[in-house]
Formats: sequence, C-alpha cells, structure tokens
Amino acid sequence: MSILQPSKKVGNTYQNPIPTIQTEGGFLPILWKYITAKEERVPKIPIGPFPVDVNDYNTTSSTGLRITWMGHSSLLIEIDGRSFLTDPVIGRASFLQSVGPKRFFPYPIALHQLPKLDGIILSHDHYDHLDVLAIKQLINNPAPIFCSLGVGAILEKWGVSPDRITETDWTQTVSVAVDCTITALPARHFSGRGITNRNQTLWSSFAIKGSKHNIYFGADSGWHPGFKEIGEQYGPFDLTMLEVGASNPSWPDIHMGPDKATDAHLALNGKLMMPIHWGTFNLALHAWREPVQTTIKHSEEKGIKLFLPKPGIVTEVAEYNSKWWI
Repeated sequence: MSILQPSKKVGNTYQNPIPTIQTEGGFLPILWKYITAKEERVPKIPIGPFPVDVNDYNTTSSTGLRITWMGHSSLLIEIDGRSFLTDPVIGRASFLQSVGPKRFFPYPIALHQLPKLDGIILSHDHYDHLDVLAIKQLINNPAPIFCSLGVGAILEKWGVSPDRITETDWTQTVSVAVDCTITALPARHFSGRGITNRNQTLWSSFAIKGSKHNIYFGADSGWHPGFKEIGEQYGPFDLTMLEVGASNPSWPDIHMGPDKATDAHLALNGKLMMPIHWGTFNLALHAWREPVQTTIKHSEEKGIKLFLPKPGIVTEVAEYNSKWWI
C-alpha cells in the first residue's frame, strides 16, 4: 500500500503513515537516563554567536541555491530566485520561556532584517519548530505561511491574519509562483503542545521545487518506507535536509538519527545531504556534537556527499564541511 496519500484521522487525531510508538519502555527509565547520563549535552564552552552579514542578501546566488542555517531546523533557503524561511525558533523550545531547552547560540539574524520572503514553512507544532516569539515578530512580515493541517488555528490565535495562512495536507501541492511549488509530504512523527492535545494537528515534510532545483525539507521524522516512494515520485533531489539529532533507542520511530537519516537520503534519491536538527538545543541524551560526527562516519561508509555550513553564514550549496563545531 502506498504511503503517498493524504493524511488520515481516527476521531480527532492524525495517524502516522505506518504504526508508530512514540517512546518505548515508558517515561521513568528515560527520566533515570537523563539524571545519570554523563554526556556533554550542552557545550561546556559557549559557542557562537554566529551573526548573519545581511549585506550578503544583496548579492545573487551564483548557483541558484544557497542556504543560511539558523540552527536546528530553521533555514533561510534561497532557491532559483525565491526565498523561504523554515521553522524559526528564537526562544526556548518550551511552553515557558523561563524553563526548558534554550538555544546554544542566539538566532543568527534579527527577524526584521530578513530579506524578502516568498514563504514561511512550518512543519508542525512542537516547541522546537513553532515558536510564539518568532511568529509574533513576523506578524507584520507579509510573507505567506505554509503549514500543516490544524497549525493555522494556532497562528490565528497569536494574531496572524488568516489571509496569510495556507494549510497543506500530505501530497498537496501549492504554487508559490509560476516557477515554484511546495508539496507537503508524509512524515513519521507526532504533534501537540501539551499532553492533552497529541496528534490533533498534522506534521509534514516538504518538497520545494524551483525553476532549476528540487530540494527536500524533512523536518522531523522517523524512518519509514515512504522515503523511497517520495524519491521516485518527487525526486531526484539536489539537496535533502534531514534530521540527525535528538535521536535515542527509546524513540526510534519518531527520530531517525544519523544511520537512518543517511539511509533516508539514499532512498530519496538525493545528491547532497544537509544534516539538520542538531547542535542547537539539548533535546536528547547524546553529546551535542555526536549527531554530526556519526553522520560524517555513515556518509563516508555509504558514499554520501554532505553540506555542513557554519550557522549564520550565507552559503552556496555544494559539498562542504565547515567543521565549525570542532
């Protein structure tokens, strides 16, 4: 059965493309691991800041595809003359700004300094992807917002005009311009901003196709066989942006980690892979550098070319390792 179908609901909750367990073994064993773990989950020596030189946005991309990594899953993507911002989070990844995971380094650009955007893409409603502080600072930005089903109501509650919001279901394609489309695609994850509203909004990945380039923003997802279908129907991809951090053996269904992420890149028929969702927040038990180190190891074993820019640097997309974390 094909995974490339619109989303399905049981009652008021969305379903994953294949059966999924959010956390194996229960909460208490995980809590004990958090208490006893010795890994350097937060940099001992502060990193950053990594400020963007906004003058770089006055230049034209030489390749037609360049990216500014803002950390975690937030990117400013410039593709064939169009610009998109994904999942901006400037505050803590938490329901309160006084507690919870905070960024290892400040968001590299003040949101009012962003170049003209053709769209803001919001993959799902988790706190490390959907940030009320960022959205409220973007209230007066005229860029349209493309989000998963149900997320629009949250944005409207925060003051975003409904005229700016386009909710997308899996396999739904939206034309941003004559030469640019965004397609929402399945992911294997979950949603909810509290314990009482799990999976009442949708989570998605996205294919972004310009006049010359075709790229895949994976957001959050565990491994699923639909990656191959996505690659066959919507690929090949000049760049895949795939999560490698916040993984753990206790939640393999909802976060891939480096090994499965590199497998996903190959299944997607990707030419170049950019590891995302790492190096910004303490969200798991691994050391903060471990995801990128392990991704490099797997990429060498599997013959995968990586794009690893330094945060805040406007970077042409090509095989590149900035080694900024060393």
